[in-house]
Amino acid sequence: MKRFAIQYRLEVGTPEVWHQEIARFIAALDADPEIAGRISYRCMKIGAGPAYVHLVAAEDDIPNLLQTRPWFKHYTEETRRISGGKVEVTPIEIVGQTQKLM
Repeated sequence: MKRFAIQYRLEVGTPEVWHQEIARFIAALDADPEIAGRISYRCMKIGAGPAYVHLVAAEDDIPNLLQTRPWFKHYTEETRRISGGKVEVTPIEIVGQTQKLM
């Protein structure tokens, strides 16, 4: 299992338009028969400011499979564009968690 945190600030555009783009991306993840159920993707806005964090957990082969999808390429390009090119992708590791995840 691979896990990542993706962090950036919305520098270009509006939250409403960006949230629609995020929803389209998540719908594509859920609709892809090779990917659906093999990835967990959450996007959160941090406080009232322009900062966002996405938490991703995916089976080991999913990151490579995503690279083959045109909608993934579009989404990553849009993420770079709206952030002014400042996107931080950091591998993360779980060191502990509750029994129930929400």
